[in-house]
Amino acid sequence: MKQLAIIGPTASGKSDLAIKIAKEIDAYILSIDSLSIYKEIDIVAAKPSKEELREVKHFGINELWPNEHFSVEIFIQLYRDVVQKCKEESKNLIIVGGTSFYLKSLLDGLSQLPDITPLTQERVKEKLKNLTQSYELLVKKDAAYMQKIAPNDSYRIEKALLILEASGMAPSEWFANNPTKPIIKELPIFNIDVEREVLRERIAQRTQKMYVMGLIDEVAYLEQKYSRAPHAMGAIGIVEVLSFLDSEITKEKMLSLISTHTAQLAKRQQTFNCTQFQEVTSAPLQDLEDIIVKSL
Repeated sequence: MKQLAIIGPTASGKSDLAIKIAKEIDAYILSIDSLSIYKEIDIVAAKPSKEELREVKHFGINELWPNEHFSVEIFIQLYRDVVQKCKEESKNLIIVGGTSFYLKSLLDGLSQLPDITPLTQERVKEKLKNLTQSYELLVKKDAAYMQKIAPNDSYRIEKALLILEASGMAPSEWFANNPTKPIIKELPIFNIDVEREVLRERIAQRTQKMYVMGLIDEVAYLEQKYSRAPHAMGAIGIVEVLSFLDSEITKEKMLSLISTHTAQLAKRQQTFNCTQFQEVTSAPLQDLEDIIVKSL
């Protein structure tokens, strides 16, 4: 089984390229997109069409409901399940998407957590009833580690508490004694190189297309069904529409803000991709298909 990854900023053409190559090399696709993982968030996530999803089998799309929690650990287990399926069905694998943090987690690996008993889970569950107190306790035990965690981040506070309760060690000490192990040791990575001006134009066009496809109706439906509480409801494309629905901004301002915020995200993605991965092959979209196929 061969594996490769395609990265690049949002709206750079990654999904279309991955589908083309998947057909050529008989591959499945694993999406690394923090919104596409959710069912019913379709237009905002700019998912491949239903026809494209039928043409090539995709994983990492429509796996969870918007009010379910998604984490690196869940993604890594998903990756392992997909690899097993590819081996069983003699398929190659293309990893593609804009949330490159998940790709980095495969290359860097995760530290193993201590054995957590049901009794430990119960003790932590009881402590979490007072989230502020739990956060303050962890800050006292491990101020450096907790600097990266917000006081309202219940998932990560719970994880830190579980480590503390199960191992008797502060999280920093536990991770120092249990270093990460890479999950993928070798992976060719191909990056779509695109000029900022071209990208901004593509983002503006995609934003307009999202609006025409029914962006406002989709967000109104999501709010009605899931409320604004889930983490996914804070995504670009959703928060701006919610502001429009609250009559805080005009439709034109809403579309302008979505384009601006998406362009800012694309810039952050480009910076991350440039600084976090070594030995990446970068080329314009029109050249990359040929480069990838020849390299395999």
